[in-house]
Amino acid sequence: MIILINGSFGVGKTTVARQLRSYFKGSVIYDPEWPGLVLMRVPKWIKLKGAGRDDFQHIDLWRKSAAAGVRLFRLFASGPVIVPMTFSSRAYFDEVVKSLKRLDPQLRVFCLRASLSTIRSRLVERRTKIEGPGSEWIARRIVECADAHRDPHFGEPVDTENRSAREVTQDIIEKLSQPVFQ
Repeated sequence: MIILINGSFGVGKTTVARQLRSYFKGSVIYDPEWPGLVLMRVPKWIKLKGAGRDDFQHIDLWRKSAAAGVRLFRLFASGPVIVPMTFSSRAYFDEVVKSLKRLDPQLRVFCLRASLSTIRSRLVERRTKIEGPGSEWIARRIVECADAHRDPHFGEPVDTENRSAREVTQDIIEKLSQPVFQ
């Protein structure tokens, strides 16, 4: 099983992914952000289609590597592979989900949601700079995500507003036990 957890920065994806890993014996977390950060630092003389912009999701190789990484992690997992990612681009989301569904037709995609004010508060609590010089990227992205994630296309909605990570995790576990009609 592959479980994709979409949601804005600061909404709780990593925390929920860790709790799901604890719940599902043999599960692993594959975070595609790591290869994305590596690809963002590749020297400019190496031409990567989509590189040179402010987000690794624009890099074609990164989007392909998301499914390749999940495939690799499945070799070592006896339980689900849990994949926390932040998508607000419908095209990029669809591309990665299509690749993951080839690996697992029963892929489950959840989108953690909260109000913009809650996301800002959570980011401030974890000491992420969201205002002033150097914070333009994150400030722009959380607004994009808050807008995009109102659309159920980005995953089965899971409200995180005024809820603990444990409550959100339990909600996802309950949803996973229910059949999905497609």
